[in-house]
Amino acid sequence: MTAFIRQEALEKAKEIEIKADEEFAIEKSKLVRQETSTIDSTYAKKNKQASMSQQITRSTLANKTRIKVLSARQELLDELFEKAKDKLASYSEDKEKYEGMCKGLILEGMYALNEYKVGVRARKADYDVVKKAMEAAKKEYTEKVGKDIAVELDEKNPQPDGSSGGVSIVGTGGKIDINNTLDERLKLLESDALPMVRTTLFGKNENRRFYD
Repeated sequence: MTAFIRQEALEKAKEIEIKADEEFAIEKSKLVRQETSTIDSTYAKKNKQASMSQQITRSTLANKTRIKVLSARQELLDELFEKAKDKLASYSEDKEKYEGMCKGLILEGMYALNEYKVGVRARKADYDVVKKAMEAAKKEYTEKVGKDIAVELDEKNPQPDGSSGGVSIVGTGGKIDINNTLDERLKLLESDALPMVRTTLFGKNENRRFYD
């Protein structure tokens, strides 16, 4: 009887051990899965943070590089137009060509104003050349339009001596001033021709979809 009881106890103990081992294995597996999931989640989070940090760094570097390139290009364009401005001052040295140019500028103002009397403003140093240009322009205007026009040199309001030359044509008693000075023409050219000059120097902008 004692042996039977002892055998039953051993078997019961064995069952308890097996069950305990099974529960331990299950709990161990559960803990391993939880820890693995936590590690994977932490790694994914850190990997995402690292990826975002790299993207921000690349974007920042790209923007800085782009700004440097744009700044260098603008400096080149400014230098280009500044050199053009320096050359304007010497344009009036050839009196014959300068007179013809002033005639064209005066004629342009006459056609635009379409009045019976206009005034012309110029640098004092250009008065002799401009007077000849005024007479030539007056003659051509009369021939083409078929009506007389009075042209006077406005010596009370000369163009600044430091300007590059050219003329202003004034009408309506001084209320309308067509600025045909060389400095103003260069400003207009800088504004109108800038896109073309930029494309010529640096190539077509692939990111630009619309053009004027």
